[in-house]
Amino acid sequence: MHETYEFEKPRIKKDLEPDELLQVILDYAAKIANERHLDNVLSLMADMGKEIVVADRCTVWLLDTQRGELWTKVAHGVSELRIPAGAGLAGHSIATGEPIFIDDAYMNEPYRDILANGALKTDQQTGYRTKAIMAIPFRNNEGEIMGCYQAINKMTESGVFSDHDLRNLSLAASYSGKSIESAMLAEEIEETQKEIIFTMGEIGESRSKETGNHVKRVAEYSYILALALGMSRSDADLLKMASPMHDIGKVAIPDSVLKKPGKLTEEEYEVMKSHAVIGYNLLKNSKRHILKTAAIVAEQHHEKWNGQGYPRGLAGEDIHIFGRITGIADVFDALASDRVYKKAWELDRILNLFKDERGHHFDPAVVDAFMESLPQILEIRDKYTDQLQEAQ
Repeated sequence: MHETYEFEKPRIKKDLEPDELLQVILDYAAKIANERHLDNVLSLMADMGKEIVVADRCTVWLLDTQRGELWTKVAHGVSELRIPAGAGLAGHSIATGEPIFIDDAYMNEPYRDILANGALKTDQQTGYRTKAIMAIPFRNNEGEIMGCYQAINKMTESGVFSDHDLRNLSLAASYSGKSIESAMLAEEIEETQKEIIFTMGEIGESRSKETGNHVKRVAEYSYILALALGMSRSDADLLKMASPMHDIGKVAIPDSVLKKPGKLTEEEYEVMKSHAVIGYNLLKNSKRHILKTAAIVAEQHHEKWNGQGYPRGLAGEDIHIFGRITGIADVFDALASDRVYKKAWELDRILNLFKDERGHHFDPAVVDAFMESLPQILEIRDKYTDQLQEAQ
């Protein structure tokens, strides 16, 4: 038995006047120009299309050529959805490169079979009544079709989409292709940076005979703590991307020190401590936001709240919050994991240490956030377990 939903009777609206249409386009163009995240660009595109043609719903479909699918994250009221590339009216419009107009989905013959397996089937499940539909493909800078707009149910008295709507949504579709392509390129560049940073972080850790899961755990812990401290999701994401580089300076530490199984001498410890400055110097001249953040983390994750840390002896809030967060994340992972020179500590012993070092080694607020986030921290610890590598 299908679940049904109650829908309010739609309010009749009017088509936009030319000045209103221009204002909508200008408003959304400004928002889209300042947006770098693909999901948000797609959402803005769908909202713009919905307002331009006065539709009840508007979806932006993208073509995933590698998987042979169409996907969307911006169907209003619907979460991410993937369908075969040729499925539905969107797939047909993309395949033919032609727009589709349907005045009444229940009375349409040319697309009867497509509708029966798509909109009409969904209507049966939800209780929604699909009537007018318009699908318009859009292209990238090379002229290749990369997706389409699909508008459902015209909200004016006529109840059907017009040539005027086609022209207006085609304009939005043309702009969409270029904007989405730019967002996808920016996202690809950022993903490439993340991959490079994470790989470099793994290289730094692998020299001390630990697996890459250490940098993964520290990144996840740092993200959790940043959110718990009230930081924005974008700043938490930035720290998560940068924190894997916290020990990159270890690439320059001699094996005789880095891999020594016993206690270091004072001289050896000074050599080991130099990895913070080395890491900072490797990264400090980059103009990339992620790498500039990584430079801060690499230099400051061994500073202490009481000023007794290294390399600069910074104290309190003079230590960047990213350094304070990564510092406690790194210490926790070091204590909670088996290392070549020690066995993992019991959880109670670690927590007691953190309580004792609250206001001394660690920022009190970060310790409090750690304690509040402990269930999530432990979940990450258990999810990304690792094993020490065999000695070479």
